[in-house]
Amino acid sequence: MITELSTQTRPVTESGIALLEEMLSIPSPSTQERELGQWLVARLRAMGFAARRDEAGNVVAFWGSGPHEVLLLGHMDTVAGFIPVRRDGNRLFGRGAVDAKGPLAAAITAVARQPAGAACRFTVIAAVEEEGSSRGARHLVNRKAPDQLVILEPSGWDAVTLGYKGSLKLRYRLSQPLGHGAGPNESAADRAIAFIRKVQDHAAAALPSPARGGGKKTLDAFDRLDARILRFHADHDGFRDTAAMTLGFRLPPNFDVPSLQQELEQWADGAELRFEYADPAVRAEKNTPVVRAFLKGIRDAGGTPRFKMKTGTSDMNILAPVWGCPTLAYGPGDSKLDHTPDEAMDLDDFARGIDVLTSALNRLAR
Repeated sequence: MITELSTQTRPVTESGIALLEEMLSIPSPSTQERELGQWLVARLRAMGFAARRDEAGNVVAFWGSGPHEVLLLGHMDTVAGFIPVRRDGNRLFGRGAVDAKGPLAAAITAVARQPAGAACRFTVIAAVEEEGSSRGARHLVNRKAPDQLVILEPSGWDAVTLGYKGSLKLRYRLSQPLGHGAGPNESAADRAIAFIRKVQDHAAAALPSPARGGGKKTLDAFDRLDARILRFHADHDGFRDTAAMTLGFRLPPNFDVPSLQQELEQWADGAELRFEYADPAVRAEKNTPVVRAFLKGIRDAGGTPRFKMKTGTSDMNILAPVWGCPTLAYGPGDSKLDHTPDEAMDLDDFARGIDVLTSALNRLAR
């Protein structure tokens, strides 16, 4: 059933909702963002931004002027799988509604509400390939660091995200002579499964607690190593038996990646291992101007601020350690809906998110 927006939401977010609906209607799975990028440049220029696409395909838009720069970095790519765009009650469905076209549309709307002559420069970047290689963010590494960095990812309208776990991707491939199915030798798939079991057992082991004389302690999700199978394929051509898989690791802070790689090589048992995308975990400071501005914005919107530490990753992992500027991640939306068939934005939360962003950016501009 389609219903009207609440009275509170309508005057604040109508233009923002229209922007988000248009963005959702243009599919942009990772590596296929060109159409949305070209459309977004034209749309931003019509709103009064100076906008262009850079060499990587990122959309880069500017608002205001002055020596102080606040950079708001979102991404316009999504995971695969188009979800028909529709409103159902107060929810707007579509692939990317939460991750992360919703936070990006909210930020664009909030920046456009800032005085154009403000003595602060707002830069909005819609990056490419965040859901894959983070090619867009990696292209920005050598750019001059902004004064403040806001990563546009769903945190919920009344929360800010201060940290993300790190990530490491592993490609595994094993090829061996084909044996009879009833023979004594393990198949390539059997050996691959034994490898991942050893890896997951290692990741699940609790660390010793010095305070308890070497006893075990339970780690929270942010502080433990996680390993997951992302893809698995086994086959043969009549002569060679092969197994291939992609493993994704989520890394806790200060994790020793080289030691893990050495252990994995020892367990490979003849398989070929290829490591990709080793990005460290990141944790931002609480007592910074950008955090204080967003906490005040949440309170102004009637919320009680919360802090979050995410077990996933974002472009904060790539840029915050290099730039070294105060940072956080913020955006309306329920991150439990990321990448799911039910991805939808609650439009009242979207409205509150725009209000929080507007208040926080105004405070930073002053």
